[in-house]
Amino acid sequence: MDQKLFILDTNVLLHDSKALFSFKGAHIGIPITVLQELDKFKSETSARGRNAREAIRTLDGLREIGHLIDGVTLENGTIIRILLLPKELSIPTLGADSNSNDDIILATALSMRKEGVEVHFISKDLNMRVKADALGLITEDYKREHIAEDDFYKGWLSFTVPAAELQKERPMLLDDLAKSQELFTNQYILLMSERNPENYRVFRYLGANAFRPVKHPRITWPIEARNPEQLMAFDLLFDDNVQLITLLGPAGTGKTFLVLVAALHKLLVEHEYKKLLVARPVEPLGRDIGYLPGDIQEKLYSWMQPIRDNWEFITHKAQSGYERGLYEDQHGVQKGERKSRKKGGKAASWKIPTIEDLSSADKISLEAITYMRGRSIPDQYILIDEVQNLTPHEVKTLITRVGEGSKIILAGDPYQIDSPYLDFASNGLVVTSERFKGQSIFGSVFLEKSERSALSSLASQLL
Repeated sequence: MDQKLFILDTNVLLHDSKALFSFKGAHIGIPITVLQELDKFKSETSARGRNAREAIRTLDGLREIGHLIDGVTLENGTIIRILLLPKELSIPTLGADSNSNDDIILATALSMRKEGVEVHFISKDLNMRVKADALGLITEDYKREHIAEDDFYKGWLSFTVPAAELQKERPMLLDDLAKSQELFTNQYILLMSERNPENYRVFRYLGANAFRPVKHPRITWPIEARNPEQLMAFDLLFDDNVQLITLLGPAGTGKTFLVLVAALHKLLVEHEYKKLLVARPVEPLGRDIGYLPGDIQEKLYSWMQPIRDNWEFITHKAQSGYERGLYEDQHGVQKGERKSRKKGGKAASWKIPTIEDLSSADKISLEAITYMRGRSIPDQYILIDEVQNLTPHEVKTLITRVGEGSKIILAGDPYQIDSPYLDFASNGLVVTSERFKGQSIFGSVFLEKSERSALSSLASQLL
């Protein structure tokens, strides 16, 4: 064999069942042990199980074309072959009795190298790559969707300008940017005063050299954006023309809070949607939660606690506004005081029902992502949280479930990933942001500033 041989680890196919088609014109080797491991995962109801089944079906289809032991050629020139167990399984560097599946896969790769083949071992497992490197194998991560951490799409650009520029209807810098930089539809431009960063304006690029100044949406409750990124997020969340949004950022930046505020306003005040659907992956709980006691809501109660915490905070803010509005209705506003903003002048409009009340009225649903497959979801405001723990294929499955009149928001922290085979660049949240940028129905905002307590912010910086 005069070409490189790319030997795929099991986790590559579990991550992306189409990986076999990603090496155009290359020679791909699949150790027989990988087939045994795929068989072990195929019964799972998770995306991992689905990918295992799809990979097995693909190989079964290739079997009808030719003998996999000899190699089957795909339309793109790729040759795929199954690699049998080497006669000598021992790997001296790892111990004479190494017989785990991982070590057998590595032994298979080593045996091919001994035959004079230039072997490239491809794995999503960091420890496997380290072991392969220690054995002298050329090893690589599977990087089909890899995006450089410094170059990912944040959804906004920031610049400092003289304060006088901020007073203009259209600052000159906007024209310069439209000519000199590649801007994407629904990308934001943050202009800050050179001497006072708290003095700023935000503009949204609409395409064709058009910009729109961003203003705070009219919200019934006494809730406002605390920084420019939150203002950008609100602008997207309240825009019904934007059907897909990604909100990225560390914990404490307000991602879930902002979405719930917008969703509740759209649902209870504007009546633009029939229902709010909130879902989270169950990665930290284990992919299969069937063993947990109780019905689905009881299983997910603790896992959905961050949603409930944000809900309680919003309710508290609304109740404070309700009490203030009620006082103003009864006693008027003292001279020099600012009157509360109220919709229709009725203090009662501040009140927000509990999650339980809305659930009983079929206005809200808290679900695990596992239970969303195979559905069409129309006229709903959808929040998918912790999306950094999903693969691009899983995100694709979710987005294709969105029906007519629905809006879906994907939120998460790409720096805090629980899945062992995902990283900043390959998780579904970052990949979706990168793939959809520039689409008129898509917007993205990376939130940088934590808005939790001073202690929380300090701990994030120092610990």
